[in-house]
Amino acid sequence: MQGGLHPDLKIDWFERLFTGIKQRFPQIWLHCLSASEVLAIAEYSNLSLRDTIVRLRDAGLDSIPGGGAEILDDDVRFRIARLKCRTEDWVSVHRTAHQLGMRTTATMMFGVGETFNQRINHFEVVRKLQEETGGFTAFIPWSFQPGNTALGGRGWDEATSVEYLKVLAIARLYLDNIENVQASWVTQGLKVLELGLHFGGNDVGSVMLEENVVKAAGHFELHYRGGTAADHSRCGVQACAADTLYRTMFLN
Repeated sequence: MQGGLHPDLKIDWFERLFTGIKQRFPQIWLHCLSASEVLAIAEYSNLSLRDTIVRLRDAGLDSIPGGGAEILDDDVRFRIARLKCRTEDWVSVHRTAHQLGMRTTATMMFGVGETFNQRINHFEVVRKLQEETGGFTAFIPWSFQPGNTALGGRGWDEATSVEYLKVLAIARLYLDNIENVQASWVTQGLKVLELGLHFGGNDVGSVMLEENVVKAAGHFELHYRGGTAADHSRCGVQACAADTLYRTMFLN
């Protein structure tokens, strides 16, 4: 679960939310809140970052997604998302979570006019933190979807499917200290997703109950469609179900 930044939603609101979910559904793994959300909760609650994550963890938060990473280069971030946290702030959230024994994921949204060097900067930030903590379970890149967005129409060439597959393959090579690289069906579609499993991807994004960000950008062709064993066997891989920490649950 990820949402927005609301100054009235302080730490106690999230503690009640997570505790309530765990009481009703103790088997559910709570993978929630972007780095920007965690930082905002800390600020609105007058808490340190560490104390905020400790309290969220104790209330039931199990792991943190990598959302909001965009491109981890502050020149790019200031240009496309100046109200989001800086690179070092994003790193601090994930480093602190790792130090507290929590696992997180790392993401990358490319195709916003960044240079190749800035993409490499992103890879290097993620790789260095993984060398330090070993806390990332997966890396998930996807391309910017410009439709219906304030950033659309700025002269950037939309990233092609070929470029996406190249980024996926480079991620697998560069981030050899992260075991799992996830291919995206929400932004790329099922056919490119299948190719992605031959370009370095070994994972497919999970079934979504609700998705508003990519859908609002006018690009959500799968309509919450779940993958099947037939989908994966058709592209020459063996499908299995795994939990958030990639512990195999059963093979199809």
